[in-house]
Parts: sequence; C-alpha cells; structure tokens
Amino acid sequence: MNVASVSLDLDNLWAYLKTHGDPEWERMPSFLPTATPRLLEVFAEHGLTTTVFVVGADAVREDGAAAVAAISAAGHEVGNHSFGHEPWLHRYSRAELEAEVVRTEDALVAAGAPRPVGFRGPGYSVTPDLLDVLAERGYRYDASTLPTWIGPLARFYHNRSAPSTEDSAELFGGFAKVFAPNRAYRWDTGLVELPVTTMPLLRVPVHGSYLLQLHQVSPALARGHFRAALRLCRLLGVSPSLLLHPTDVLGAAEAPGMEFFPGMAVPAAQKVGLLGWALGALRRHFEVVGTGEHVARLGADLPVRAARRLERSG
Repeated sequence: MNVASVSLDLDNLWAYLKTHGDPEWERMPSFLPTATPRLLEVFAEHGLTTTVFVVGADAVREDGAAAVAAISAAGHEVGNHSFGHEPWLHRYSRAELEAEVVRTEDALVAAGAPRPVGFRGPGYSVTPDLLDVLAERGYRYDASTLPTWIGPLARFYHNRSAPSTEDSAELFGGFAKVFAPNRAYRWDTGLVELPVTTMPLLRVPVHGSYLLQLHQVSPALARGHFRAALRLCRLLGVSPSLLLHPTDVLGAAEAPGMEFFPGMAVPAAQKVGLLGWALGALRRHFEVVGTGEHVARLGADLPVRAARRLERSG
C-alpha cells in the first residue's frame, strides 16, 4: 500500500488573531486545552501516528507545554513551527531566522519532546536562508510549501476583514506557486521538501480548512472534492500529505474572535465528523504516517531543486 501522511499545525488562538491584526492577541488567548485532547482522540480512534508542528511561544507556557507532553506521550512526532508564528519569515534576517529555530527547539525539548528534525513555516513562508539554517542544524526535512495558484485569493479573503499592513500584502505568496512541485523533492542544501498536497492537475487545496469552507456550501461538495483529490493522487502516483489545524475540530464559541476564518460557522460536532470521514477515506487507500516517517520512506533519488529559486517564485 502506498504511503500518505497527516500533519497538524498547532496554531493557537492568539496566533490567528495576531496575523489578522486583532490587538486581543496580546493577551495570548489559548484554545489548546480544548483542541489538543479532541484532536488526539480523533487520531487515536483511527490508530494514526501523525506529526504536530508546534509554535515555540506556546511550548514555553503551561498549556502549550502540557500539549507537547501529551502529543509526545501519544507517539506523535513534534515539529518546529517557528517561535512567534509570523507568516512573513521572508522578511527576517538570517540571524533572526536562526533565533526563531533555536528558541523553538529549546522550548520543545524543555516541554518533553525530542529535538525536532522537521520544520514548517507559518503561512507557508520559507526562504533560502531558512533552508540553510535548517540544514546546518541537522533537520531532515521542511514542509512549508503549498503548490497552488490561490495564494492571492486567500490573501484577498484574509485582508477583507483585517487591517492592511506591509506584511499582509505578501501573505500566502503569488500565482507562481502553481508551478512548484506537488511531490517530495530535495533542496540543494540536502534538506527534503515535503509539500502540503494540493489536488493534482487543478492545484486547489485539499487541507482541512479548505474542506470546511466547502462544507459550509455543501457537505456533499466537500466530500466529493476530497474523493476526487485522492482519486487523482492514486492515478498519478502522488503520495498525499494532508494538513490539519485545531480549528478543524473547534466551534465558533471555542475560538472567540475568529469569525473571519474559513469554516467557523460549522458546528464542532460536524467538523469532527468530517475530519473522521476524511481520515477514514485516506486510510482506505494509503498507509498513513506522520511527515517525518513519510520522508524516511522516500527513495534516495529524489529530484533536486535549487533553494535560490524561492527568491524568484513569489
């Protein structure tokens, strides 16, 4: 059976509010005590071992450290998701990028997780300097790319209800990302890149938040979209890597201030049902593992891509 992977970005409530320009983020509100056990329960029901990318600023606080400990105890890989969860890492200097990576490593290890070997940039933000830092620090893989053409549309959706800033003008990248590979490859730094899978050929997202947005329109549409994506992956030999977020199991009352986010009008019970269905569909056709194990099972002859191409891809 072919392999697929599931990963979760454990973005917290404050991080969403911060990116959205809501000053309430400074109080550092958290939904981790609700989201973490619910997600771990869903994974356990399906017998899945996944990868959870954790923000360093959460790992140093009590509820975040407890989440890291619970995730590790359940056998899931813990990855590095930066310290401050700012989706404009392309604006960081090399020294700032190294500080983000190292501070998060220290926080995760202090919370009880092994030293991470996988990284995902918030907002799919990755740069050549970041890849160099990760390679130098012994990381095996990065999972920060989303090969789709809808970045500018996602940015427009975001900015409709958020204050416009210099940083938000570059969120989620440009249309050029449609040409990025949808399969794993190796950067010339030696690091493996495992993209977040988009639907082959059409290059539209299939991650949890996108499915929930479709679910608001029609539950049948969301399920049909996911079935089509899996069918194309099998047909074209793409090993899918599915991305999830805590909001995939939380209702609006459990994430106050996030009415702007896709799928927040869907009740929590329906979200959990959709996630369970999607994981079941994935498991029917693939052996499902975490992203680190997915990378470990890839062959040594992956195509190589120059990291400096990121500077031209927008």
